[in-house]
Amino acid sequence: MRKIHRLPITTDTVVEQAASWITKVERGLSPEEESALQQWLLASRAHHREFLGMAKLWDKMESLERLACLFPEPLVANSRSAVSGRRPWAIAAMLALAVSITLAWSSLKLTTTFSNTSVHSQVSGSPSRSYETAIGEQQAFTLEDGTRVVLNTNSLIHVSYSDLNRILTLKRGEIHVSVAHDSARPLSVVVGDTVVQAVGTEFNVEITSGQNVELVVTNGVVMIGVLDADVSELSVNEPVLLSPSSTLVASGQEVRIQSAPVQDIPIETKPIEAEEIAVRLSWRNGNLIFRGESLEEAVTEIGRYTAVEFVFLDEDSKKVRLLGMFRAGDVDGLLTALRKNFNISYEWVNDGVIHLSAQQTQ
Repeated sequence: MRKIHRLPITTDTVVEQAASWITKVERGLSPEEESALQQWLLASRAHHREFLGMAKLWDKMESLERLACLFPEPLVANSRSAVSGRRPWAIAAMLALAVSITLAWSSLKLTTTFSNTSVHSQVSGSPSRSYETAIGEQQAFTLEDGTRVVLNTNSLIHVSYSDLNRILTLKRGEIHVSVAHDSARPLSVVVGDTVVQAVGTEFNVEITSGQNVELVVTNGVVMIGVLDADVSELSVNEPVLLSPSSTLVASGQEVRIQSAPVQDIPIETKPIEAEEIAVRLSWRNGNLIFRGESLEEAVTEIGRYTAVEFVFLDEDSKKVRLLGMFRAGDVDGLLTALRKNFNISYEWVNDGVIHLSAQQTQ
């Protein structure tokens, strides 16, 4: 029988769990989740201390007042009656504690100056380096702090670092970021009017063909919000707190933001299954996975990795459902699979255009 060794819970793990619970409290807990949260809070003093601290940090104390009955009494070795008599005091003390304790994440200094105008994509006060990939190209590199970035096809980012901030401005395309932990310098990915901010975590950001922003968090917790319009340019050297209304997005969650986000309108987070994350991020291994998408939808995705234009000659070919894994940018392999496995004929019109049509069945 294989032995299973339970690893000790680290501070980072507790912080991540606390942040995940805060996001659930904000959108509303089911009875089962209320019970699970209470058990988690009872398991350790560190749990409820971190939970309350994070609630204060992100201005979520009002949400907790409605759930006061879930908070455990102090963990003391007294009689049950003595403990139960302390419940009102315990709740009040813990709420007061959240105001006065030194927050575990207060050192994050979520500090970046943002602008809502056309110049906010320009970073002042620090030299900026750019990284770019061509159509069909992927590139991985490590920044000076150890943060690892993978650029997908046709992507461009500008990187600016200072003693206060780490800023990546995504101009086009898609990136996956594994953030090196640095509590004194949050890392922010800025896309138009949207900012994704983290200290040590992993996430994926894509600018879609419709200029919307799609975020998937694969590890840890990030904050996401809409940029302020109070300053004229983004400065890497001027700390400004991110808005308290910013949304927490935890591992296993995704966010989709329209191209023109509006401040003070809540950003909706949605759970995403591990299998779906693997499919969405298969591009990092140079693959594209389709699980029943129409050929029309698949060709839109495939088109990101090649300059070839696909033209449908009939409606039936658009509706063919595609299943399988394909190498990104391998047009010849794709065409062979379409003909052999999906009854789709093709014809090269010239070096840049391919006609697709459904084969007629006998």
